[in-house]
Amino acid sequence: MANKQLGFYINVDRCIGCHTCEMACKETNDLDLGPRWRRVRSVEGGSFPRPFAYFVSMACNHCENPICVKVCPVGAYTKREDGLVIHDPSKCIGCQYCTYACPYAAPQFDANKGKVGKCSGCTTLLEKGEQPACVQSCIMRALEFGPIDELQAKHPSAVRSIPVLPDPTKTNPSVLIQPRPEVNLKPTRIVDGVRARQV
Repeated sequence: MANKQLGFYINVDRCIGCHTCEMACKETNDLDLGPRWRRVRSVEGGSFPRPFAYFVSMACNHCENPICVKVCPVGAYTKREDGLVIHDPSKCIGCQYCTYACPYAAPQFDANKGKVGKCSGCTTLLEKGEQPACVQSCIMRALEFGPIDELQAKHPSAVRSIPVLPDPTKTNPSVLIQPRPEVNLKPTRIVDGVRARQV
């Protein structure tokens, strides 16, 4: 019998946007300055007297139907029995097809290395019986990791997507999100690191 699909649980109501998960990911994976395998996005909207803002911490969602696996011309991606989507840098030719195809922008191109990289779920830590670095470092305990069906049972009100994220039916991401009331309101601005875009 195959292992259960692993995935992330994100509690939007707890996240304070401290970016500690981002820094832990970069340190653990020895990433250069540019690539961020986990990104905390700020979503803003409303107007006086009812403005709103919340944060969404996203990485690779280890999708059930990963587009990156399908578009990679050299087979640098594999989906393991536990559902984790793994990228092999030794096969990567830096074509960046995956970066254009992934609706969540999970694969990140490293110009210094000429290759793509992305979240692996911290497989080296999992093999030691530990949690991914982002989960361990979260000071608000807004992130959890494990079999997605167990996370769903533990958090029955969590959803598979929120309006500011891409249509989940395209890839069936292995992520659960504990929303807050504002997530269903139309935002006016989304900030991804230092880049902001009006909605």
